[in-house]
Amino acid sequence: MPTDPHQLVYMDNHATTRVDPRVVAAMLPYLDATYGNPHSVHAAGHNARDAVDAARQSIAAAIGANAKEIVFTSGATESNNLAIRGVAERDRRRGNHLVSVATEHKAVLDPLARLARSGYDVTLLGVEQHASPRAGWLDPQKVADAIRDDTCLVTVMLANNEIGVIQPLADIAAICKSRGVLLHCDATQAVGKIPVDVNTLDIDLMSFTAHKIYGPKGIGALYVRRRDPIVRLEPQITGGGQQEGRRSGTLNVPGIIGFATALRLCLDELPKEMQRLAALRDALAAALFDQLDDVQLCGPDLGEGTANGLPLRLPGNLNVSFRNVDGEALLLAMGNLAVSSGAACTSTDPEPSHVLRALGFSDDDARSSLRFGLGRFNNEADVEFAIERVVEAVQRLRKLTSWPAAARTST
Repeated sequence: MPTDPHQLVYMDNHATTRVDPRVVAAMLPYLDATYGNPHSVHAAGHNARDAVDAARQSIAAAIGANAKEIVFTSGATESNNLAIRGVAERDRRRGNHLVSVATEHKAVLDPLARLARSGYDVTLLGVEQHASPRAGWLDPQKVADAIRDDTCLVTVMLANNEIGVIQPLADIAAICKSRGVLLHCDATQAVGKIPVDVNTLDIDLMSFTAHKIYGPKGIGALYVRRRDPIVRLEPQITGGGQQEGRRSGTLNVPGIIGFATALRLCLDELPKEMQRLAALRDALAAALFDQLDDVQLCGPDLGEGTANGLPLRLPGNLNVSFRNVDGEALLLAMGNLAVSSGAACTSTDPEPSHVLRALGFSDDDARSSLRFGLGRFNNEADVEFAIERVVEAVQRLRKLTSWPAAARTST
């Protein structure tokens, strides 16, 4: 629990993470010493390129890929756009139909909507509703039923950024392969937090980024399969032909070094960190449900598992709705506890969470939800502080809204 009343307790690690000091240390030499352009032919350029090549190999190995299958981008949003629009806008695509899920991040839904305005046909699939222990989970059979002869791409998130549900990508991939359809996966919230291997999942394209795993902002990657099948994309950024023409632009060398370092650290600590975060998350959930009435869990049950033994929910994710509480007032009452009411990228949107609405929550219940994203720098004291702050705020706000109307309007 913070001793300084102004000290921030940060539990919004799905939005972004603090850069690990070890990552900062790895990046610094590439800001003021090895600062050459990796595309230049002189020695400074060669040194930078060698560092990029080593980092690319490290990142590829971390997800079971080949180094040539990694395309560096500015982040997961660009990676998603390159994957989705890159497949759909290529001349020799299979057709104009794309399949996705209603609970995807806006970085997937918005490119799909843009394609739909241009004449493409987009199918958004529903998920298990909030009364289910697998709330938010996508039944692979829905994907099988949605694929058509003109389907050019299926895109399904691996782990949801709001409710933490982990989707059965390997099962979905098997369906896509049997129908000859490419599969893209937004793995932004999954890489570095659960085991992710592109060959085990058998996916064709995968987006991920550094700033969700204690690395810097402004650097991400897209995995693009190079065999069985060879995936070809229409570039979305042109101007120099870098990265085999798939994404032009001078490479962000310090960012790439930081990305590789951050991912390596996550994998080194993964088994123990998964257990630690799950324990902290479960303690937080147990206290909130014990000390408050009318609290609803948003997303799959905390103890629910998958067929391969993994949890059905990200270890550090908790999303709960507090009935009879104004959501905006609740968020403002958090003070120096940093949590969110949904995706950070849609925080300016006055509409309730589209994810929770897709699970069947009412607008009021969706607005009254808080998302907790626990991470590397959280501990038991932080959890105790969060419990105290949330319980106090919910109880106080409920008292305010339960006053008789005459008392509320009297002077």
